Amino acid sequence: MTYQPKIDDYVKFRGAEGWVYFLDEEEYLTIEIGVKPKSDDLVPMHKKHHCLMVCYRYNWNELEYVHSRRYKNASNLDDMEIFVREF
Repeated sequence: MTYQPKIDDYVKFRGAEGWVYFLDEEEYLTIEIGVKPKSDDLVPMHKKHHCLMVCYRYNWNELEYVHSRRYKNASNLDDMEIFVREF
């Protein structure tokens, strides 16, 4: 079975690696390759800057799955569990 990307999968793509951050199953996905704290509080709900890389659907065959993450408690993002999905 071929790999079908999901949000919160950690993948490698063309020399970069990171978490699948957004997924549009018809068009593309984004890979979060960097995060840094914001220096301002102009939009309080957004606490960090995210650097994202686009990967179009026709390139998904180039994605290399590494592992996935899930949170045991959605209100505590430090409570993350890493696991490997089966295909």
